[in-house]
Amino acid sequence: MKTTRIPLTGKRRLGLAAGCATLAIALGACTTTTTTRQSFDTHGVMRNSSPSSMSELRIADTALESGNVELATSLYEKAVQADPHSVAGLTGLGNTLYMVGDFTRAGVFYDRASKADAKATAPLIGLARVAMRQRRFDDAIATYQRLLVLTPDEPLASAGLGAALDMNGDHKGAQRVLRQALRKNVGDPLLSVNLGLSLTLSGNPREGANVLLDVTRFPAAPPQARQDLALAYGLLGNREAAAEILSRDLPKASVEDNLRYYDIQRELMSQRAPSISSVLPASSSSSARPAAIPTAQVQTTRLK
Repeated sequence: MKTTRIPLTGKRRLGLAAGCATLAIALGACTTTTTTRQSFDTHGVMRNSSPSSMSELRIADTALESGNVELATSLYEKAVQADPHSVAGLTGLGNTLYMVGDFTRAGVFYDRASKADAKATAPLIGLARVAMRQRRFDDAIATYQRLLVLTPDEPLASAGLGAALDMNGDHKGAQRVLRQALRKNVGDPLLSVNLGLSLTLSGNPREGANVLLDVTRFPAAPPQARQDLALAYGLLGNREAAAEILSRDLPKASVEDNLRYYDIQRELMSQRAPSISSVLPASSSSSARPAAIPTAQVQTTRLK
């Protein structure tokens, strides 16, 4: 059978770390779009623990991270055949299915893993991510809250809870969770990115842009922070700054598509408070990765 490989960018978004919850705001009117996302898929579900065969499961994890789904699946299946209650193997199978977009079957394996060890966090993260993808936001919120009971102050779980609350329409609740988590995890980029996007999409793009500027001023800032900053600038009517960000990685036609989308959303925001879930697609698309604005005045000047 031919080996299936996932492109590196897809692997990073859908791979295996404790990535909290995805909030992907696809710029739906565009033929080629950026995807503005609250961070959680940049890392994936946590690495497996207590494997029955540590070396083979390490190989499986590495194979999945590099996009070799077929090899990873065969090794995880071997682990589950040896021990049907292997949390590592069951979670790994869930991860492989999640990576290829089979969220329903992924949820089945995450659920089996969670029932095998109720205190294992990796399968819970998988269940929360699946719930987010399937737009079962109440389930995602409950699962992230359960994670925070097990791992208090964990920034990735807090970022996921914030995203789930946002997608469920509770923007104030989301921002309260994210701000509280930032007080205990000062400067955490995932929490900051999610807070910035939440503020932007709840009708306060100026404050959202300022939060995102604090993240994007650093060279190692995650790409989604810059994408979200472009959206904030667009909603503020600063098309030049938004275009500067987008043009680094998108063709001119796609930049113009996104700018027109920003204009439409800006008009809608002037009429009513936006609902994040109302503009979300059923599943997120691949995202382009805009680079930082090269001019220091845009990146480092806070908006008044």
